[in-house]
Amino acid sequence: MDINSVIEGILQKIRPTEGERAFLNELMRELEDLSKETIEELGLNANPHFVGSLAKDTYLAGDHDVDLFLAFPLETPLEELRERGLELGKAIAKKLDSHEVAYAEHPYVRATYRGVKVDLVPCYNVKGWKDVKTAVDRSILHTKWVNEHLNGRNDEVRLLKRFLKGINAYGSEIYVRGFSGYLAEILIIKYGSFLEVVKNADLMLKQRVIDPEGWLRKEPESAMKTIKRETEGDKPLIVIDPVDPRRNVSANLSWERYGVFYFGSMNFLEEPSINFFFPRRSNNGDYRLELRRKGSHILTLIFNKPNLVDDLLLPQLERSARGIEKVLERENFRVFGWDVGYARDWAFIMLELDRLEREKVTIKEGPEFFTRNGLDFYRKNERVWIKGKRLYAEKTIEENVMNVLIGLIGRDQISLGKSITDSVRNTDVLVDYVPKELEQRAYLFLSKEEWNLKKQQ
Repeated sequence: MDINSVIEGILQKIRPTEGERAFLNELMRELEDLSKETIEELGLNANPHFVGSLAKDTYLAGDHDVDLFLAFPLETPLEELRERGLELGKAIAKKLDSHEVAYAEHPYVRATYRGVKVDLVPCYNVKGWKDVKTAVDRSILHTKWVNEHLNGRNDEVRLLKRFLKGINAYGSEIYVRGFSGYLAEILIIKYGSFLEVVKNADLMLKQRVIDPEGWLRKEPESAMKTIKRETEGDKPLIVIDPVDPRRNVSANLSWERYGVFYFGSMNFLEEPSINFFFPRRSNNGDYRLELRRKGSHILTLIFNKPNLVDDLLLPQLERSARGIEKVLERENFRVFGWDVGYARDWAFIMLELDRLEREKVTIKEGPEFFTRNGLDFYRKNERVWIKGKRLYAEKTIEENVMNVLIGLIGRDQISLGKSITDSVRNTDVLVDYVPKELEQRAYLFLSKEEWNLKKQQ
């Protein structure tokens, strides 16, 4: 199938129907009226603004959450913004179908209305980047900028978003570290079309810096600080936010996710297929068969989940996994990889190892025999010999990896995430076994099926 036929077929699947558009337009009008009515009832000075893909008409068919931002005047103190914003969000949500309070930089309300998710988020009514006080304030500016520059290329954004979702590179959340929807929109505005974006995957990486609004010319000091900071952080891509020269839109994008995009783009251009957009993933498998196939072993730590938001919990889990990897490697267990995650009440760290037991003894190198330390070494060890001028001794060690790990944790000899140290100290350690809830995750981890760069071919 030629590339244009593939693209046209995909568009038929991802472009919203007229019925869907009519429903959403009506829904947004109702939400706007409810918001204005509630603001008036509470006597507040605030304005509702729709932001996100729905407001920019870059949403995919069937994927249409509503982001309604409640903008307060700039002179509003931050604590008052949080308090009044939450009060307003709750009051609006009570007129909808259901709601709950969620927490980011400040509390906001998650609701549902007529089967659609609605986020009610307080922010400042900013007019430019110098007004920005909280992380969410830019969203209104983002929506305005995209709507002014997209020039009817909405379907091109849809194609890029669906492609990124299909190859597993979409989402800037910390547990994905991929391309955000806003980044996808900027790339379409920069390069003109979905095809041009994928054709430029290599050039993009070589240039590293994209400056759609020309901040390097207009605000060189702020823009150069951003580039320097992000370059030192070894980011794969630096996209200076068109509405704020201090921000890199792709700051959360990892090298791994860019690599997936890089190879996905190359493979799609060589052999176009619907599978890149809607992959036929064979994610079902038996982790036990994978262990037998590879001859490796899996070690899983399961412990109580600390009460932390995603943006704090996941880095702590990852730091702990790296700490465990480091000490096990030092103890002569080879670690092939690790994975982390959590459910409602518990979290886990999963490691793949080359073996479960090591040698019973290790050879310990000592000091030169004629020194004071040499004499101490001689007295402390049972089997001691000289090689050249240096002493050596045989030391009996713990063989089993589970006992080694539990001992290291108990002696605080592993660098763990500070906020989860107490939880990890009380961990259960499972060897070559995971509970039913983790069987699929263990299979994907061991098989690498989810991240296989050639799975669309």
